[in-house]
Amino acid sequence: MRTYIRPQVSDWTELTTRPTKESKDLQKIVLEVFDKIKTEGDKALVDFTAQFDKVQLTNLFVTSQEIDEADELISNDLKQAIQLAASNIEKFHSAQFEKSNVIETTQGVQCWRESRGIENVGIYIPGGTAPLFSTTLMLGIPAKLAGCKNIILCTPPNKEGKIHPAILYTANLIGIEKIVKVGGIQAVGALTFGTETINKVDKIFGPGNQYVTAAKQVAQNFGVAIDMPAGPSEVLVIADETSVPKYIAADLLSQAEHGTDSQVILLTNNENTLNQTLKELENQLAVLPRKEFAQQALNNSRGIVLKTIDDCVTFSNIYAPEHLIFACESAENYIPKIINAGSVFLGNYSCESAGDYASGTNHTLPTNGYAKNYSGVSLDSFIKKITFQKLSQEGIKNIGPAIELMAEAEELFAHKNAVTLRLQDLNYKV
Repeated sequence: MRTYIRPQVSDWTELTTRPTKESKDLQKIVLEVFDKIKTEGDKALVDFTAQFDKVQLTNLFVTSQEIDEADELISNDLKQAIQLAASNIEKFHSAQFEKSNVIETTQGVQCWRESRGIENVGIYIPGGTAPLFSTTLMLGIPAKLAGCKNIILCTPPNKEGKIHPAILYTANLIGIEKIVKVGGIQAVGALTFGTETINKVDKIFGPGNQYVTAAKQVAQNFGVAIDMPAGPSEVLVIADETSVPKYIAADLLSQAEHGTDSQVILLTNNENTLNQTLKELENQLAVLPRKEFAQQALNNSRGIVLKTIDDCVTFSNIYAPEHLIFACESAENYIPKIINAGSVFLGNYSCESAGDYASGTNHTLPTNGYAKNYSGVSLDSFIKKITFQKLSQEGIKNIGPAIELMAEAEELFAHKNAVTLRLQDLNYKV
């Protein structure tokens, strides 16, 4: 981790820039895969899975027998942990329902909104270096709560053509029945266009590598919505003299171990806190099973000492982190000043891992600075809002003349006439 002691404000722009990887012509690859899926359907999925995942599939869908086998492979302790997380996630997202509220904007004119679940949604669950069964909870539970009629889960198979048992157990627990053994660009393509056996969806959710991310972005050109632009995982920690260096180090490493392209940042007003955290990072990194991933991520990461905690908050708002850990005893005092962040963790005991798994909030969050203009996944992500209005005779009389004048001023006379005819039938004159 590179360290910076009280850098000038003029240097902040460079310090808040994410590391960039060598660019590849990903869009060309995506379009080639998409084109083959459009023309060859399921056969293309089988061929690409053999090419990219090195496994020959005989069945694209997970069978009930595989679900039963997965249940036997999961320990009771893990099942209980998943059930606890599911309960908390359901509680938090259930509270996000919006009650319909009828507003009378003018006497006789009623307006309101109602929510409807998006009918067809696709959920992508990574299964490569880390099988993210927790993401199945984060996406599947709000989709079920929203009333999405058709939910398709795609996840890549292992070399034996099987799906990680924890993913299967979790999907079955929350009632997802359609599970497809396909990952990567080809999974996004199948959800975008549909095949003989896989239905086209209206919106695609879920994280993935650079190929999945590029495929989701291209899918938008074919009438499919996505949850948000995604990128490598990241965390920013704000610390002071009340922070616990070993906790900070553990939190930084929890994101660094995601992958070599992850980034972690420590901001503090206390140089001693930085130095102690660096020592803890070295000690904890040495015993991590995924230390190679974490080490490479740390090479792109930064520890920065600024003059004040207020400066740290300002820096954080410019960076707009996916995860912001405010590891200070006074953290709650700064809540109003936090403008850009995907999810915030307050105090020394609010580790980012809590949000990743079991506190109840959603861990599918905007990265790469998109927290400036995107929210994390919520119940609303799976819902459309439809506006309704009802005008009585009194209502059309009250606002009709204003509509006529505005329509005529815009030279849209058919618009005006739609009102005029009604007012004439009511024998209404201004």
